[in-house]
Amino acid sequence: MFRSCLSAAILSVLFCHGSRAQPAPSATPKYVPPACQGKPITVVPREVALAQSPTEIKTNPPIAKEDQLKLFDVLVEIISDVYVYPDFHGLNWPAAVKENRAQIGRGLETEAFYGAMEKFVLGLGDQHSHFDSPAKVAADKASLAGQNNYVGIGALFQPLLEKKRVAILAVMPDSSAEHGGLKQHDALLTVDGLPMVADGKVYQQRTRGPECSVAVLTIQSPGQSARDITLVRYRVSAPVPIYARLVKTADGSRIGYVFLPSFFDVTLVEQVKQALTGFGSLDGLIIDNRMNTGGSSKVLLPILSYFTTGTVGHLVGRTTRRPMEITANPIGNSQKVPLVILVSKETVSYGEIFSGILQDMGRAKLAGQRTAGRVETLRGHIFIDGSIAWIAEERFDPVNSHADWKSGLKPDAEVVADWDTFTLDNDPGVAVAMKLLGHR
Repeated sequence: MFRSCLSAAILSVLFCHGSRAQPAPSATPKYVPPACQGKPITVVPREVALAQSPTEIKTNPPIAKEDQLKLFDVLVEIISDVYVYPDFHGLNWPAAVKENRAQIGRGLETEAFYGAMEKFVLGLGDQHSHFDSPAKVAADKASLAGQNNYVGIGALFQPLLEKKRVAILAVMPDSSAEHGGLKQHDALLTVDGLPMVADGKVYQQRTRGPECSVAVLTIQSPGQSARDITLVRYRVSAPVPIYARLVKTADGSRIGYVFLPSFFDVTLVEQVKQALTGFGSLDGLIIDNRMNTGGSSKVLLPILSYFTTGTVGHLVGRTTRRPMEITANPIGNSQKVPLVILVSKETVSYGEIFSGILQDMGRAKLAGQRTAGRVETLRGHIFIDGSIAWIAEERFDPVNSHADWKSGLKPDAEVVADWDTFTLDNDPGVAVAMKLLGHR
């Protein structure tokens, strides 16, 4: 089982509202879904919203102290044997092991134990290895399968902590957000008059609420004033969509644009295939990886096969070296079409490796910002309680340049623009990509 990174974007149940006063149940929503027609519209009381924690608290099955110690000892053995950096990034590994084992030995409640394990693995310092509790594993399995099933307005968003807001990356089809006219790049400022971001924390739970309850959100579209919009929460069950369309051109060229939110949803493979099929023959293709935080090799490899073929590099561990082989799967002229990939500091893990491979193979130019340099391959180690430790065990060696991507990928053309400041029609990244493709 391999993964490069969990998506840093949060799949939200964006409920509640953004006016400064508690909305009345009689507030007129933009759209009432069939499932809620004829039913009373409720609200989330302000005191309930204020009492919610920043993130969802998931309950894990109880784990006894002796089992905690066994799990910890196995985890230590795994990291000691396979962690790709033998010096542990300068971490005093024996001291860290001793300290954490003593803490567990003194006794920890279940949730405190799993929190300690998460902190222990993050302490490795590669900003990539991580530990998932059984509850987190179950949620991730559903996301990877494209089985998003929740109550809300239906949007994927990215925290913008410095701006104290979140930006919408994608809107689910047939969702309340779609019916309400929310778009990619819109920013969500407040929920029921309460900020989505405060004190450096994203209050995701303020978006939670019962089905058929009203939600008033304060939304700001790029270049526009903030506005309130009233929506109704209802159940959404759909995979995260890509965005695929033709770019408006002045020279009559056919330039496609595909936004990839991650590689953490197996339905993305077919979605990209359908997009390429729908485009037909192209003069150029722009792949937007600026918010791509990685995911699974089950998604990465088949999407790579649309654009390149052969040995694209090697995965190198402490004592191993294995090739990454791609078998061409052309869709139209996808194997030959000129490519530009948009990247940013938010592009990490398999998002980086995908972009770097196509640049290294001479298949693509990169535009945007230098990426994060989180390019290790993680292997998942499953424990008896259902938890998984994702440990960096390999680094990627590109086949042509053999460049060390730990410092990030360097774009061919630099572009800096916040996600919530533009739309596709005035996207500065797309404008630079068009120049790199030789079109206008």
